[in-house]
Amino acid sequence: MTETPASPSATALPSEEVAVDDAIHENPPEADANATEAETDPTVAYRDFSEWHGKDLVDRNGERIGRLEDVYFDVGTDQPQFATVKEGLIGRHLTFVPLTEVTLGPDDLQVSASRAEVKGAPTLELEGDELSQADESILYHYYQLNYTPSDTPSGRRLARR
Repeated sequence: MTETPASPSATALPSEEVAVDDAIHENPPEADANATEAETDPTVAYRDFSEWHGKDLVDRNGERIGRLEDVYFDVGTDQPQFATVKEGLIGRHLTFVPLTEVTLGPDDLQVSASRAEVKGAPTLELEGDELSQADESILYHYYQLNYTPSDTPSGRRLARR
């Protein structure tokens, strides 16, 4: 008599990398089981962004940029727009990295920016958990992303979570 090995549970399966555009979507097992539900309820496909903290960010060529510190969300769309990494050996500072076209891996996040682009990014000062509206504009324009101030009283688009 031959025993058929039990199929592994969903949690025992290796993580697959999923390429995503701007909205940072990933299809969890329940979304794959019912694609219609995922199409009608986009929140089903969103990943828990708190899992990203501490993961390595790598550039489009696989070169390490740094360890993800924080994620900044667009206050209007509630979508992640930038991550921060610490740079420098002396006088360490935070550098913003765009999260457009990010690929989620088991231990890292691969971004579309190059390591050289990130190294050349402007050094910006935070005001609490937010950037000033002027610094947001500088950041978006540096990475050649469209920037329009939000309708909020502060005019800011980004907030840290």
